[in-house]
Amino acid sequence: MKEKLFTRNFTFLILGQVSSLMGNYTLKFALSMYVLEQTGSASVFAGLLALAMLPTILLSPFGGILADRANRRNIMVALDALSGLAVLFAGLALPLERDILVIGILLVVLSVLGAFESPTVQACVPQMLSGDNIVKGNAAVNQVSSIASLITPFLGSVFYTAFGIRPVFYAAVVCFFITAFLECFIRLEYKKPDQKTGIAGIMKEDFSASMRFLCREQSDILKLLLLAAAVSLFVAGTAVVGFPYLVRTVLGLSAAHYGVAESAMGVASILGSLCVAIWAEKLRMRHLSGVFVAFGLCLIPCGIAFLLPASPFARYLILLVMFCACQLGCSFFSTYAISIIQSRTPEHLMGKVMSYVFTLSMCAQPAGQMLYGALFDRFSGRVYWVLIPSGVIVCVIGLASAGFFAEFENKQENRKV
Repeated sequence: MKEKLFTRNFTFLILGQVSSLMGNYTLKFALSMYVLEQTGSASVFAGLLALAMLPTILLSPFGGILADRANRRNIMVALDALSGLAVLFAGLALPLERDILVIGILLVVLSVLGAFESPTVQACVPQMLSGDNIVKGNAAVNQVSSIASLITPFLGSVFYTAFGIRPVFYAAVVCFFITAFLECFIRLEYKKPDQKTGIAGIMKEDFSASMRFLCREQSDILKLLLLAAAVSLFVAGTAVVGFPYLVRTVLGLSAAHYGVAESAMGVASILGSLCVAIWAEKLRMRHLSGVFVAFGLCLIPCGIAFLLPASPFARYLILLVMFCACQLGCSFFSTYAISIIQSRTPEHLMGKVMSYVFTLSMCAQPAGQMLYGALFDRFSGRVYWVLIPSGVIVCVIGLASAGFFAEFENKQENRKV
């Protein structure tokens, strides 16, 4: 009998993610608009994003240990409640002086909490589901994230334009508290570890076991993560920092234009995860090298658009189409790659390995954001010097990775035999 995908636990997990992501994405969209309008600098915006990511990178491995040692349901409930309180206090403090400092502190606090929550949520999916439903479950989680990114830019732009930044804070607070409430209904098996070792001993043992798994038993997974981290440097720089800067500052278009673009990219992300869900049984690892090449090819026309005598709106349309294609590819890659990693990871290591997935995929992002923030400020009048070389480099990485993905696929098929 075919297993049901939307079980009680998975349904509450998805509903909680819907509420949490709606609040989180709307808040971050409004904050990005607020910071860019107050400072007019891509470097300041990129610096805040990079600063906020550092706690996530440093603390995610500890979040993985917690996810494997404690009740995952309780972790999610506590962290979402704390996120709501953090946003509430920041909203109350925002009218005071040093609003940029308040936003920076809030982003750091949310990053700390996210470092513990993200590995926990990712570890819950294979605990709730099995077989092909793991791929479909990850696709569903990705689709929720994509739908949130589709709706929230519009909501963020409307709320921010009409009411300012503070109402967005309070709406996010409500979303986080709703998420914590829904997660209370999740029921997961939890067996308290029998080991009496102290905290230092537990951390040493868990780190050793997980690193042995990645470096010796499943070294291909580690190579896959390092490759993805290298490419994420370009993704973080061009999409997270470059795209809003190009639309708002270089082209001088409104927040509504950026909101429409973010929503369109959300549709592309949904299509990417849908492709994984539909073709779950036909997908092969070797397809991922083509995704990297396609991403690089999309950046090159973005740069060429600024060499042509085109209007700001025409350039905006080119950026919109190309970055939507990039978003589709990123969604496709992340959904399928995470499912492969989860299927090859034992349950007692799931939280730790998922934390490494999260950490390594983000390691290059602060560097990418700082680098591209400086580059876009330096070449604000000649942004093609940033976009075209970046596209070429990513294409080269994609072509060079084809052999690795083919070998990875062959090893996986040999295991099945």
